[in-house]
Amino acid sequence: QFQLTVPVAVIFAPGSVPGDLPRPLPFRDEQEMEMSVNLRTSVMSRYEMTYRSTTAQEEAALDADTAREADAALSPLQDTLLGSLTVYVVPETSSLLPQGISIYVGKHRSAMVRAGGGLATLHMRLQQLTQVMSFTPSSITAALSDRVPDNLLSLDARRHLKSSLGYEITFSLLNPDPKSHDVDWAIEDAVNCYVQPVLDKLSLLANFSVDSQILYYAVLGVTPRFDKESSSFLLSAHSLPHVINPVEARLGSSAVSLYPMLNFLLYVPERSHSPLYIQDKDGAPVNTNAFHSPRWGGIMVYNIEAPASSQASFPLHVDVDMVRVMEVFLAQLRLLFGLSREELPPEFLLESPGNEGLADWELDRLLWVHTVENIATVSTTLTSLAQLLDKIGNIVIKDDVASEVYQAVASAQSAMAKLAVGHLHSAFQASKEAVTSSERAFFDPSLLHLLYFPDDQKFAIYIPLFLPMAVPILLSLAKIVREARQRKKEPTKMD
Repeated sequence: QFQLTVPVAVIFAPGSVPGDLPRPLPFRDEQEMEMSVNLRTSVMSRYEMTYRSTTAQEEAALDADTAREADAALSPLQDTLLGSLTVYVVPETSSLLPQGISIYVGKHRSAMVRAGGGLATLHMRLQQLTQVMSFTPSSITAALSDRVPDNLLSLDARRHLKSSLGYEITFSLLNPDPKSHDVDWAIEDAVNCYVQPVLDKLSLLANFSVDSQILYYAVLGVTPRFDKESSSFLLSAHSLPHVINPVEARLGSSAVSLYPMLNFLLYVPERSHSPLYIQDKDGAPVNTNAFHSPRWGGIMVYNIEAPASSQASFPLHVDVDMVRVMEVFLAQLRLLFGLSREELPPEFLLESPGNEGLADWELDRLLWVHTVENIATVSTTLTSLAQLLDKIGNIVIKDDVASEVYQAVASAQSAMAKLAVGHLHSAFQASKEAVTSSERAFFDPSLLHLLYFPDDQKFAIYIPLFLPMAVPILLSLAKIVREARQRKKEPTKMD
């Protein structure tokens, strides 16, 4: 049974302390909530709340003109423990939060809540806030998706990438008509400028490798429909799934990779099919002219304006606007990792993460989910291994395999214990070690079930070999036994 503990510090600014607090500041309190995953599995979430007043430094930081400036000033004063949250309660009349905003979530692990309505209102806002910044029942259910029926999973839960120790990202430029278009994209500079800051932030989660390629004469495999009204070609929503397989065949084999591959494709339509636009299910054009495939990646169609002069020489030289392209690819990357911004009440205001691509609390959300998923994966792997060993009675367990199993169990138990006390970073590291050890044990070559045969197969193999030799031997033995018995029956001659 999972028990997830979130340390939450609630800090009251002067003039924001509710009059109905149960006892004077500072004090501690705990709130628990049980999340049921299925009939046998439930997750207990516990919030360890610490209530206190602001310090002089925090009061000076809260005197800033805007919430963004206050969040930046408060960041060095907070607890840097991963998974921990800091909530500053400001007076109801404070001008720090914009009009109509009651809850502000910053780029780090802190938020600001407007006081008002007493302790009950504060508790309700804190509950909303902790679920936004840590985990929700739906995110934990998605992490334990192997134990949940498909009809209970949301579409977002099926879109997310499964937890892995590493990911490989490939950016591909598809130019099906190089005779007409000479396309130049500054992919290396774009990756360093836009993608690398995000991957640096996610490096705590997994290892990432990035590469790029240009493919010529690579077509989508689906013929777009010509629309006379707009004089353009259209790809409807129902035809998009048929685009993936023909394109994937040209991308290079992913069979050699141990890690999941994420594919981001920039497609420049051929001149005979330009301009090309993607339609949604309602028939409206998609603003980004792109779509993404769950757990696979995304494709963006990049149209090139036709030359104004009929005397233009081909191929046309085209410089891709990498800012527009990377905005789309980064949004798709966030969707694949489950970082899509959920629909929140109008009184919420979430600060943009900026160039880093994701806020600190969003990284914590990923760590919570991946830690739970890693532990569940270890449990499933070791259970499968135990069932294999029970099925094959004469299987040989080497000492190094046994050591990996013991290490996996110990690391998983350590991760569970760390989660129960709110140490998210060490819990995640222990869960990664548990996954590594369990995978090594499960895929050890000595445990290949084809190396061991059931007894009935052994009889079927060896009887045809030994039976022809055994028949004359058995007949000879029977003859020897008969002769020995006859000798015993004959009377002994006496002189």
